[in-house]
Amino acid sequence: MPQKKFSLSYGRQWIGNDDIKAVLQVLKSDWLTQGPKVAEFEKALADYCGAKYAVVFSSGTAALHGAYFVLGAQKGDEIITTPLTFAATANAVVYCNATPVFADVLAHTLNIDPQQIEKKITPKTKAIAIVDFAGQPCDFDAIKRIAKNHNLIIVEDASHALGSEYKKKKVGCLADLTIFSFHPVKNITTGEGGAVLTNKKEWYEKLKTFRHHGIVKKPLAGSWYYEIETLGYNYRLTDIQCALGLSQLKKIKKFIARRREIVKKYQEGFGDISAITLIKEEHFAQSAWHIYPLQFDLAKLKISRKEIFEKLAEQGIKCQVHYLPVHLHPFYQKNFGYKKGDFPIAERYYQQAITLPLFPKMTNQEVEYVIKAVKKIIS
Repeated sequence: MPQKKFSLSYGRQWIGNDDIKAVLQVLKSDWLTQGPKVAEFEKALADYCGAKYAVVFSSGTAALHGAYFVLGAQKGDEIITTPLTFAATANAVVYCNATPVFADVLAHTLNIDPQQIEKKITPKTKAIAIVDFAGQPCDFDAIKRIAKNHNLIIVEDASHALGSEYKKKKVGCLADLTIFSFHPVKNITTGEGGAVLTNKKEWYEKLKTFRHHGIVKKPLAGSWYYEIETLGYNYRLTDIQCALGLSQLKKIKKFIARRREIVKKYQEGFGDISAITLIKEEHFAQSAWHIYPLQFDLAKLKISRKEIFEKLAEQGIKCQVHYLPVHLHPFYQKNFGYKKGDFPIAERYYQQAITLPLFPKMTNQEVEYVIKAVKKIIS
């Protein structure tokens, strides 16, 4: 077993002096929130992704809520999504009193299976909410054909995929509504934060109102006057956070290049081990690689996942598991009748998955340390 040398988490932000300087400038300004940095960050995001509009939110979850709201999700509607995601993708459907309907994933990419989507469509289906798992874009053309045939809206939960590309196009300009997250472990960070990107002006205006209590200003009645025309929330992102996001976005090319370098080393390091299954990157996709999950053939290894997990932790390698499939959470079983066995591919993946450390500031020495530790534990 390698001697413990490092303390590595599965993900970590990279904050530089330029980020600190950008935040300090805002702290010294007159605008800590609802100021010019918000629109500046939104424009930079939209321009980077090739979308017409971006609206930033206080979290990726809030952004999902906003997206489902503006597409009109309500009681009686169904939204098809993947069980292999952080629960917020489905939770935000429930916030709108709609019903999440799960479709199983493809074993080689862990993204939602277009054929399974087709099987889940009913007259109640309103939208398809796809998730770019680990950063790899879904088979968008196949999903778009399904959506077009059934007159459905596509929501892309790209919380893992800022900077990813599908057929040379940036994620963010493809779906009807695309969601990003800026949590510290994501590809750029604002501390907490999220965004919705769209090309539809009507949705853009509604998103801005939704994140600000539903307030609509009526200047003709007086500069102070406003009305609440629909129920909204305080889902605003501050200028402080937007300044950090702007600074981080300038470095995203470097961040993603480094993520891809690390994944290449991992793929080479684990590629010849028959008891390990790697995610395959599709020919049409360039993943930004938010996370790096391995699947272990535990029967072949004669060791439990918990033992692997704990032995890695003893070596300072703090891993994670992404994710317990959403349909296995008690809330979804109690309220929607889901049960174990409903989505076998997602469940099988979960039972044998461990997410290894992956973040741009990782050194080659740290990457090699992780590879050697994993190999030693399973040998």
